[in-house]
Amino acid sequence: MNLLNGIDYGTPKRASENLVTLEIDGKTISVPQGTSVMRAAAEAGINVPKLCATESLESFGSCRLCLVEIDGRRGYPASCTTPAEAGMKVRTQTPKLADIRRGVMELYISDHPLDCLTCPANGNCELQDMAGVVGLRDVRYGYDGENHLKMEKDESNPYFTYDPSKCIVCNRCVRACEETQGTFALTIDSRGFDSRVSPSQYEDFIDSECVSCGACVDACPTATLTEKTVIMMGQAEHSKITTCAYCGVGCSFRAEMKGNEVVRMLPNPDGGANQGHACVKGRFAWGYATHKDRMLKPMIRKKISDPWQEVSWEEAINYAASEIKRIQAKYGRGSVGGLVSSRCTNEEGYLVQKLVRAAFGNNNVDTCARVCHSPTGYGLKVTMGESAGTQTFESVMKSDCILIIGANPASGHPVFASMMKRRLRQGANLIVVDPRETEMVKSAHIKADYHLKLKPGGNVGVVNALAHVIVTEKLYKEEFIRERCEWDSFQEWMEFVSLPENSPEAMAPIVGVSAGDIRGAARLYAKAKNGSIYYGLGVTEHAQGSTAVIGIANLAMATGNIGREGVGVNPLRGQNNVQGSCDMGSFPHELPGYRHVSDTTARSEFEAAWNVKLDPEPGLRIPNMFDAAMEGTFMGLYCEGEDIVQSDPNTQHVTAALEAMECIIVQDIFLNETAKYAHVFLPGSSFLEKDGTFTNAERRISRVRKVMPPKSGYGDWEVTQMLSNALGYPMNYTHPREIMDEIAALTPTFTGVSFKRIDELGGSIQWPCNAEAPEGTPTMHIDEFVRGKGRFILTKYYGSGERTSKDFPFILTTGRILSQYNVGAQTRRTFNNMWHSEDRLEIHPDDAAERGIKQDDWVGITSRAGQSVLRAEVTDRIQPGVVYTTFHFPESGANVITTSSSDWATNCPEYKVTAVQVTPVSQPSEWQRAYTRFNAEQESFASSKLIPREAAATK
Repeated sequence: MNLLNGIDYGTPKRASENLVTLEIDGKTISVPQGTSVMRAAAEAGINVPKLCATESLESFGSCRLCLVEIDGRRGYPASCTTPAEAGMKVRTQTPKLADIRRGVMELYISDHPLDCLTCPANGNCELQDMAGVVGLRDVRYGYDGENHLKMEKDESNPYFTYDPSKCIVCNRCVRACEETQGTFALTIDSRGFDSRVSPSQYEDFIDSECVSCGACVDACPTATLTEKTVIMMGQAEHSKITTCAYCGVGCSFRAEMKGNEVVRMLPNPDGGANQGHACVKGRFAWGYATHKDRMLKPMIRKKISDPWQEVSWEEAINYAASEIKRIQAKYGRGSVGGLVSSRCTNEEGYLVQKLVRAAFGNNNVDTCARVCHSPTGYGLKVTMGESAGTQTFESVMKSDCILIIGANPASGHPVFASMMKRRLRQGANLIVVDPRETEMVKSAHIKADYHLKLKPGGNVGVVNALAHVIVTEKLYKEEFIRERCEWDSFQEWMEFVSLPENSPEAMAPIVGVSAGDIRGAARLYAKAKNGSIYYGLGVTEHAQGSTAVIGIANLAMATGNIGREGVGVNPLRGQNNVQGSCDMGSFPHELPGYRHVSDTTARSEFEAAWNVKLDPEPGLRIPNMFDAAMEGTFMGLYCEGEDIVQSDPNTQHVTAALEAMECIIVQDIFLNETAKYAHVFLPGSSFLEKDGTFTNAERRISRVRKVMPPKSGYGDWEVTQMLSNALGYPMNYTHPREIMDEIAALTPTFTGVSFKRIDELGGSIQWPCNAEAPEGTPTMHIDEFVRGKGRFILTKYYGSGERTSKDFPFILTTGRILSQYNVGAQTRRTFNNMWHSEDRLEIHPDDAAERGIKQDDWVGITSRAGQSVLRAEVTDRIQPGVVYTTFHFPESGANVITTSSSDWATNCPEYKVTAVQVTPVSQPSEWQRAYTRFNAEQESFASSKLIPREAAATK
């Protein structure tokens, strides 16, 4: 999309548009009213020289290169800020303009280092390009006078350098920080000759409010802001478009390469999800792919107390297959299973579930979506008929009221958060439902109209109280409901939410939010022309996670906020392919496309295609696998890309279950926490080594392209295929495109999807994509719900089983931080540790003072499940009685503390509510000391004590 002055020029002109006709350099051109003269010239095929103007930013008019002559006007106006008017006669190329431009450029160059041949931007510098365009050959002014050439560089940021001697004060970086990112971390300090770009108040970049999204680096026309990788490696030789493997936004990037080495990752301006923007993780934190910790050789061992033995791929695969066969012969067909990560591609996930169902002969397959968004699948399916979000990200730009519940997009989905902040700065209202004061509650130029600072576990109570106001004050949309929803279910729901027990006054003391705020928020959302809801793990990771999702769907349907742009119910998926992992049939009860394994028609289609008889009974979920292992009936696990020891709750129970199993096969790029309990280790591949697709939170299927060969020799899909073949079930794909073709043939919502079709549509497509929607479906449920009529379901509030007591007076809740990602396996192996190098426990100043805890003190956290020790972060962002931490570092043991309590419908763990005690301590917990010892032993086994195959043969 081409944007300038807020107008989209990528769409065809419509007859209803107000057009103006003008003449530029003798050419007649008609453009929409409000178009700048510069853009009008470009439409006529005339390029006006420029430095400060760029299509991604609002016009500024500071560089004075784009001056033009206009009949009847005095002076030389800047074409980027001058609107086109009917009857204008514009000249962009005259001798006088040429003189002015050369003079301006000469002044720029006279204060610019003469190092073009060694400059890291050489060959990719707009200043250099424009000097050629305006015909500058000589510079009359020397460096004898005052200049900026000796200004000190700011090297504080680990990813880019700031060299003010090369700065032309074009303001593009400042405007990118404001308009694209919305952080407002940069400014132009001083005036005239003393003007310079400054992060915050003359701070270094690393100490400023800069979030290292890279927008300023992308906007810089010179080498003032330059990636350090470019300085070290020089300009790239070739590039490929691929998709980021971090969060569920699914940003499109251009990987710029030298040979098989990445020079930099540039956000793709044509990316459907990110439109040329990025965050610190996707933009810079990709170095983990070539980190020294990468495990590149297959390894086996009989017991986890044995040292690893390095073997060939053939021996590792055959050993893994023989162990699966041995265990099934001894304990039965259902004694083994598989797990697949949401970091894997659609094609890889599809193959893992196919391996389990067809080669293992059971349905014991699950995915990490179990522990994050499985309630989304259940709640949206039963109310609307489809287990996915309803909108595109761009839809938020048409929202008038945005309700965020249980999510902090600024940390978890920063690129989307930047878009959302733009809409809020334009005047949209904001309601945030969260126990903490997140960045979305209050930050640069935005402030929530209502912050419903509820107690953890109170989501359903708050949603019911909002619904009570909407119903009792008759703010619901009756016409929409009668036409689109089951009227009987609405009447039953209306009667339920009208009960006094659901009123804001009754709920206020239970959920900790004032009745007045609940009533005000309900009215704001219900009365908005377009009201949208965005939610995250703060909704789903509760004992009533599925209930809360249902309640959110009820709110949207009752207010008619479904089926058009600017509205909807939108789950913010945590990992890059949570949506795709679910789509591909990675749950034990569902085949690809969310069809139940007991559905004879659906199952017969897969049996015919796969040439195998499938089990009609659902398999084991992850928690069931652990319980069965402890009972001695589930003894083998194939785990691709998932670290259940660090990510799943009640770590002691998880590790005990793993220790009880006889063969654990881990496929990953690092020797993660789960691999320390493994018997077979199969090296995995990073996203830079993959071909396939990811599906983001808006159902956008995007291509992942291999930019370097797999460092271990095989892609993840090939490893799964080799294991299946070794087990006797043949898989003979030659490329992931063939896997997608099979997915499309067997999955109704994917029938129009192929690698070729994705490329034809510009790099991505949103499902459903089929004969009815050949170009995909940006907005769901437009004319009717997928299930036909929307269904209202009662959502009675029950308090969490995790209750505070004298021994456990606090509620612990968890979340994420901007610079780290999930369990940290990737980001901890990058410079992102400079911003966040440990998990900390946030505690309110009053609670800290009462316990004698000061900032940075060690504190012990004890729950009914376990204990750990973290440093204290004393802050009023958290409310009294509640403590908060992240889970990015394994030594923190956040999930040693969390319990096995889970959602009633899906077994999604209740990470967000754990009763704990907090006390000052002076040393790590016993768990952490044991972890340190065990970790040291495992690291030793994986490195210095690794036994080569030849040595093992003689041992």
